Amino acid sequence: MRSRDEIRKTIEEKKAVLGIELGSTRIKAVLIDEDKSPVASGSYDWENKYVNHIWTYDMEEIWTGLRGCYADLAQNVLADYDIKLTGFAAIGISAMMHGYLAFDEQDELLVPFRTWRNTITGEASEKLSELFHYHIPQRWSIAHLYQAVLNGEDHVDKVRYFTTLSGYIHWKLTGRKVLGSGDAAGMFPMNIETKDFDARMLDQFDGLVADKGFPWKIRDLLPKVLLAGEDAGCLTEEGAKLLDPTGALEAGIPMCPPEGDAGTGMTATNSVAVRTGNVSAGTSVFAMAVLEKDLTKPYEEIDLVTTPAGDLVAMVHCNNCTSDLNAWVGLFKEFTSTFGMDIDMNQLFGTLYNKALEGDPDCGGLLAYNYFSGEHITGFDEGRPLFVRSPESRFNLANFMRVHLYTSLGALKTGMDILLKKENVRLDRMMGHGGLFKTKGVGQRILAGAINTPVYVMETAGEGGAWGIALLADYLVHREDGENLTDYLNNKVFHNAKGSGMDPVPEDVEGYEKFMERYTRGLAIERAAVDVEI
Repeated sequence: MRSRDEIRKTIEEKKAVLGIELGSTRIKAVLIDEDKSPVASGSYDWENKYVNHIWTYDMEEIWTGLRGCYADLAQNVLADYDIKLTGFAAIGISAMMHGYLAFDEQDELLVPFRTWRNTITGEASEKLSELFHYHIPQRWSIAHLYQAVLNGEDHVDKVRYFTTLSGYIHWKLTGRKVLGSGDAAGMFPMNIETKDFDARMLDQFDGLVADKGFPWKIRDLLPKVLLAGEDAGCLTEEGAKLLDPTGALEAGIPMCPPEGDAGTGMTATNSVAVRTGNVSAGTSVFAMAVLEKDLTKPYEEIDLVTTPAGDLVAMVHCNNCTSDLNAWVGLFKEFTSTFGMDIDMNQLFGTLYNKALEGDPDCGGLLAYNYFSGEHITGFDEGRPLFVRSPESRFNLANFMRVHLYTSLGALKTGMDILLKKENVRLDRMMGHGGLFKTKGVGQRILAGAINTPVYVMETAGEGGAWGIALLADYLVHREDGENLTDYLNNKVFHNAKGSGMDPVPEDVEGYEKFMERYTRGLAIERAAVDVEI
């Protein structure tokens, strides 16, 4: 750990690196020093809005939020180090992936920002997936554009550029219409050989809309794809004033390719190497697995994106994870409070989670579903949280907690089984991060059993995407000749990382498989619960 004076000198000499990530509820800035550790941060809370049946963010709020986040960082640096921020070695911008920001030839926004959260592109998603023979999720940018074509929206004829949120901000800060590979892969399918948008599919799309007579080709509308470490321009005078209206921030700072939150999550968990991946488990859960080769066919359950370095990644995303589990722990908290016991929630979670490890490997015949909302992987548009048992089930506290931990990853395992069993994907390790892993060793063991793969949890995993994009910005200016992103992370960032690894327990693997047989059969019970009004 470097001293305050050493950190202060790094900031004063403009050697610190800034990363900013725009998440769905918070914008966060992280400043890292020369040993890649966070030394200051700032934040700004915001919320999306539902306007005219569209989930969106006001453009004014985007810049208000960015300025507010930067101002909070600057204030914290002044308070902690007695330094006024004026410059950095590099800057990186990251944001929620996907969505649709479309501009005309005067660079004016044509329609309100359509975020990843919208599910209004079903027809486009289906038709493009069939055309490309490649799964196109509803939230992808190309699905939004084509749905606008299908809807006959008059703005489509005027589109001259469309991009993601990170690409938009980077454009306004640098004047460059570029996008990092990971975020670009959520706009349009990538060719992992060329590390660029797939040329065959670009041609297919142009053919699909040829009869519309649009004055553009799809290639002309998309940003230029850049890999991690490539030149993405510098902060302009106008960009510096957008970020810091006080005028203290200087122009000319190098900026790395803008990235999506999936790419920065992979970077922050050292999961960009082939045969590695990460699982983020909280309210929702998703897994990212870096592939050695393309899948043999498209699957609706699996999205294909890339790492910031352009390697192919399979993504399994599920809407539900810990909400039902947390609700049951909340019920136990209410029970203890009724008897006058004041138990700390962290202690309660830890005790109940560890109790689950005493349960039967197959949960004693118990069954549960954590579907607060729909779950596309198992075919549900709506959900009903359920707990089910037969008279023969071994109903005790350990099995009760274990089944709710198992089912929190049930939909994820359904998708991961496609990769691991049907596609024979090989994984050397997965990194776990998020609320499910806070109780040491429990969520980690459950996940290892679910996917039959070693699972690692690092102390730094909680630093998040703002740290991840700061690392990508640092890689831009501090990598050695020929040093790839994997080597940079291994040798310069995570070489002294503290954490723990856990191999799958054979009894857990076998027990989870038995549970999943029950889980799959029981989906009919979940379907009946959805169909019946209560």
